[in-house]
Amino acid sequence: MSASDGLTDSHLDALRKRTVGVLFAGVALGSTGHIAAVTVTSIVALELSRDRSLAGLPAAAVVFGAAVGATILGAVMGRWGRRPGLAAGYLVGVIGAIVAIAGIVSLSFPILLVGCLAIGFGNSSNQLSRYAAADMFPTSRRASAIGIVVWGATVGAIIGPNLVGVSGDVAISLGLPRLSGPYLVPIVFVGIAALLSTLMLRPDPLQLADHQSSGIGHAHRPPAQLREVIRRPSVALAVLALIAGQFVMVLIMTMTPLHMTDHGHDLAAVGIVISAHVFGMFALSPISGRLTDRFGSLPVIAAGQAMILASALLSAVAAPTEHLVLLIALFLLGWGWNLGFVAGSAMLTGGVSSTERARVQGVSDALIWSTSAIASLGSGFVVGAWGFAVLGILGALIVGVVGAVLLLGRGALRHRSASAAPLEPIVD
Repeated sequence: MSASDGLTDSHLDALRKRTVGVLFAGVALGSTGHIAAVTVTSIVALELSRDRSLAGLPAAAVVFGAAVGATILGAVMGRWGRRPGLAAGYLVGVIGAIVAIAGIVSLSFPILLVGCLAIGFGNSSNQLSRYAAADMFPTSRRASAIGIVVWGATVGAIIGPNLVGVSGDVAISLGLPRLSGPYLVPIVFVGIAALLSTLMLRPDPLQLADHQSSGIGHAHRPPAQLREVIRRPSVALAVLALIAGQFVMVLIMTMTPLHMTDHGHDLAAVGIVISAHVFGMFALSPISGRLTDRFGSLPVIAAGQAMILASALLSAVAAPTEHLVLLIALFLLGWGWNLGFVAGSAMLTGGVSSTERARVQGVSDALIWSTSAIASLGSGFVVGAWGFAVLGILGALIVGVVGAVLLLGRGALRHRSASAAPLEPIVD
């Protein structure tokens, strides 16, 4: 029985909006703690290992932890609900921060890596929160709900890095190494997110699922095998769009700061360019949601792919000394990713039944984070071997191929919608 049974439409709508607010707050808190911690991972790694070649391992551990966390938490949410899954993820993130501090205090690089793995696991709750919001709303409002929750990461992107210095001072006052300070931030902020999820996500978002578009009529039907779900055109295209956007975004974004400093830009210029990128990634999420609800998922995904394509080409042809061109390119890269992320998440949710959602969404996010790790590691190799311009050309080629697949897939979506009654409404 759903918690929404017996409620008036106005009461149910108010309850759903309150739940979105709680999810937004959780993402804002969780991302603040997460970003503060990951900001110093390479610095801490070099301090403990004394080996520059190992400096990227903690960041890789964070990404790998997020992939593992998405898979496990997706399964937990599918069986027991969104609330215990989100709270458990945040709690693991807190434990990871404590372990990382222990590694710094004991000068143990392996312990630091274990802590970073758990911190990444905790970040899965930030990412999966958007799907908790998506459950509750009909197709016509789903993407807007996703956009609001994703928007919460803007808070973390702004506040998180600015707490690094302050937290270092706090660490010293507590008798801890300065570099352990940023890991105190997730203990507090992610801890509050865990507490907020436990106490305030009642009833569970799954119990507030929309009756008409959440597959309620199929709630007691056993979920399909994962390989069967992935073959559905709407699911396959959504996952492809999410992975492609993430891959190209990380591919270019990772090496842009190094590319700029190698050509004489100071850290202030680098900071401005990355700020424009982060603004595009998160601040415009509500707009991306409204556009998706208005025009459908595939047109918005296509617009996002076009922006990423333009960004990749600009990055390839921009003179290294022209930071304004790079600023525009990185902003387009961020917003193009956001358009695909919001619209793709809405499309994925619409392509699966309520009994399949959490598991499929978790696997999808695991693929996204695995893609991030590959792109992050591969970008350095490409730049080292052929240069930054080739990196941009490679990104453009990937987006171009994916765009062609999406155009072909649009026909498959229309054929499926016309020939069969899907479990979920397909927004194309």
